[in-house]
Amino acid sequence: MLNLVILISGRGSNMENILKAVKKNKIPIKPVLVISNKSDAKGLAIAQKLGVKTEIVESNGLKGGNWEYDSKLVSALEKYKITPQNCLICLAGFMRIMSPEFIRHYKGRIVNIHPAILPAFPGLHSQRQALEYGVKYSGCTVHFVDEGVDTGPIILQSVVKIKDDDTEESISKRILKQEHKTYPKAVKLFSKGKIKIVGRKTIIS
Repeated sequence: MLNLVILISGRGSNMENILKAVKKNKIPIKPVLVISNKSDAKGLAIAQKLGVKTEIVESNGLKGGNWEYDSKLVSALEKYKITPQNCLICLAGFMRIMSPEFIRHYKGRIVNIHPAILPAFPGLHSQRQALEYGVKYSGCTVHFVDEGVDTGPIILQSVVKIKDDDTEESISKRILKQEHKTYPKAVKLFSKGKIKIVGRKTIIS
């Protein structure tokens, strides 16, 4: 059974939904560790309540994409005997860009969820970007993490219709509801070995 690691920076609502799905025996994966780069992240207490060990690896002002920081993440994973061969790493509101070294080390083992239908509106404030652009639909995307920003092969997407009176807050709430359904589905597919990466595409069996 694969080891599950989840990286968070805040409350970790996607983390919570994944862990609860595992607890209900819906996903055949072993949740080993939740790591936060912020000591005050509310998700740490939630993870502990759900019986998952936690670690804090403070950013201490180090910018994203920094191997000096990410090497500390690797050390934390190795402490729990987590290797590139036996794990899935889920980014769940982890507000840091991963370094190329970290991504190469865990190639094909890191997934993220983004609140937009990629490749549209990558990066920050994607819900606001969608509203300002005037699109009729947005949603969320679970994708593998590569060395670009929100550019890795797409696993699953869920669509949300944008209403004429939507605000950034209202559309964000509806997208988040879809995230809570879509991310656990993607983790389940990965844990069952049903996802194969072929070039830029993922083939789901």
